[in-house]
Amino acid sequence: MASQEKLSRKVDMLNGPVLSRIIIFALPIAASSILQQLFNSVDVAVVGHFAANKAQATAAVGCNSSVINLIVNLFVGISVGANVVVSNYIGQKDSRRAGSAVHTAMTVAIISGFFLLFVGLAVSRPLLELMGTPEDVLPYAVDYLRIYSLGMPVIMIYNFASAILRSIGDTKRPLYCLIISGILNAGLNMFLVIVFHLDVAGVAIATVLSNAVSAFLVCYFLVKEKGEAHLDLRKLRIGRANLEKILAIGIPAGIQSMVFSVSNVIIQSVLNGFGTNAVAGSAVAVNFENFSYFFISAFSQTVVTFTSQNFGAGQYRRCIKVFKTSLALSMLSSFIVSWSFILMRHQLCFIFTDSSDVASYAYMRMEIVLCLHFMMSSYEIPGAALRGMGHSMTPAVMTVFGTCVLRLIWAFTVCRIWPDFTVLMMIYPISWIITGTAVMSAYFIRRKKAFMHHHARTVASMAG
Repeated sequence: MASQEKLSRKVDMLNGPVLSRIIIFALPIAASSILQQLFNSVDVAVVGHFAANKAQATAAVGCNSSVINLIVNLFVGISVGANVVVSNYIGQKDSRRAGSAVHTAMTVAIISGFFLLFVGLAVSRPLLELMGTPEDVLPYAVDYLRIYSLGMPVIMIYNFASAILRSIGDTKRPLYCLIISGILNAGLNMFLVIVFHLDVAGVAIATVLSNAVSAFLVCYFLVKEKGEAHLDLRKLRIGRANLEKILAIGIPAGIQSMVFSVSNVIIQSVLNGFGTNAVAGSAVAVNFENFSYFFISAFSQTVVTFTSQNFGAGQYRRCIKVFKTSLALSMLSSFIVSWSFILMRHQLCFIFTDSSDVASYAYMRMEIVLCLHFMMSSYEIPGAALRGMGHSMTPAVMTVFGTCVLRLIWAFTVCRIWPDFTVLMMIYPISWIITGTAVMSAYFIRRKKAFMHHHARTVASMAG
């Protein structure tokens, strides 16, 4: 019975119908991401309604999202590398090296978490000041980021452990962990803000404690896991060969996300110039963008894992089918979610704020950015497929230039000529279309070469 329950948690990526397996695998990832975002959304909603200084507190929590992403995304990208390496070994049926990669990944998670803790504490005020955070918002924003930084070790542990579970086809247990911690986060938010009047500090403390619970639970599952993904705390160490492979895939993905975050930080600094209401309104709208993106990200992570296993097993036709199916599902789901938010924007925004001035900026951002949000799939999905085949640098470079560099040029040229909130927002859909065209083209060019090279290497290995 226990063995049947174990099997039911895992998705067989190498056999059976692709469509149903992709949906079963991706939906828990999307739900997990939504729950993680709810940590921040609940933070924004609680301070937006119950804090003593509502607009400043809302802006403080909201303006930190781009800063937090900047700090953590390099190492979250490395967790993608861990996913690819473990998945590839599983596809090759190499349990020994898969187990070694698991312990290397978790060791990296712990080291990187404590490194980010000290970085976050050190850069909180200087970075927020450099971004031009409004004076009335700055003290709250610094407090939130410093407290949030204390939770960096558990954030890294959760992300790496979840990536390992995904590599064996299990996306359900990370979701269960987040359901528990999400409920805890909401309760602690209300308790610390309404009862103890801790405002921004209260929601930051709630988020750290909730993340600690989810990290503990997902590690518990790995320790109890049998087979390739079993975690033995006594065997935590870095294997050089596995580390090199993980970093080869993960660092380009992490740098892409990090540079992407740099561009968002700079856009946030331009946005800060429009005042507290604009910053708060943008923070409200970003919640809805994140919910839409989570479906794109879920199918992107699915493509990475499915492609890694099938590429390792030499099932190239299945790799192509995974790409096509995931691209269609990603675009369709994000389109439906984005346009649902646009149509209900007047009702939804007042969940987070009771200020009409703040809401007006949220409406503007939603109408421009969410309109073509599904176009992010055009570079996220082919980029994920390339990473699954071991080509991480190509999508990273193209995404950096197609989105990040272009956005910086826009911020420092067009926005200076026309310093308008809507002009700033227009760069998002423009950059998605340009980047999507480039990465999609690269995928079709590199795919055939990757299949031929891997097949030749496999034949040579068997002959040897």
